[in-house]
Amino acid sequence: MGKVIMHSVMSVDGFIADKNDDVGPLHDWYFNGEAPVTEDDGRGYDHSGSGSRVKVPRASAEYVRSTWETIGTTVMGRRLFDLVNGWEGRPPAGDHIVVVSHRPKPEGWHPEASCHFAGDVTAAIDRARELAGDRTVAVNAGEAGGRILEAGLVDEVAMDVVPVVFGSGRRYFGDIDGRHLLEDPHVVIQSEGVLHLRFRVRRSASRP
Repeated sequence: MGKVIMHSVMSVDGFIADKNDDVGPLHDWYFNGEAPVTEDDGRGYDHSGSGSRVKVPRASAEYVRSTWETIGTTVMGRRLFDLVNGWEGRPPAGDHIVVVSHRPKPEGWHPEASCHFAGDVTAAIDRARELAGDRTVAVNAGEAGGRILEAGLVDEVAMDVVPVVFGSGRRYFGDIDGRHLLEDPHVVIQSEGVLHLRFRVRRSASRP
């Protein structure tokens, strides 16, 4: 069974978007580099779902490419699903989407897409793991991601830190409750306009 990795791009003060869900310059490094990540021009959507071709800095390319290649399922909250319209059923990486939501999938929405809705985080991760098989489950950070971490279902936390300060907005971990300890970072990659970090979660050390 593959890992569950919580991931998003964030500001240095820990926000994945401002209070209006605008990501500002957070995703610029995805499109301002020289190295394409995928061969498919139809993939690589930004936060708004506009569909620009992903070209990252060369220092980021191997890390981003190898990460995306392992992803089987992406888990997201309903807010992000609505903002990007579920990437029109084609996530930037992987083949499946699972949405944490009590509301069902919109009627008639992309029936060809492997997009599934689950009413709670445990059911969402169970379904995502089933779909991903031996591949990685990627959990988008934010409120849903924070709840999944709280439930002890996240193996690693991955952050792409961009040198900008938002001051307020949507937090990487949402309104997470309690203290959750991570190991020292086992991935540290300094790139142009972004710092890539990855931490393993200390499951036994989570406490209020």
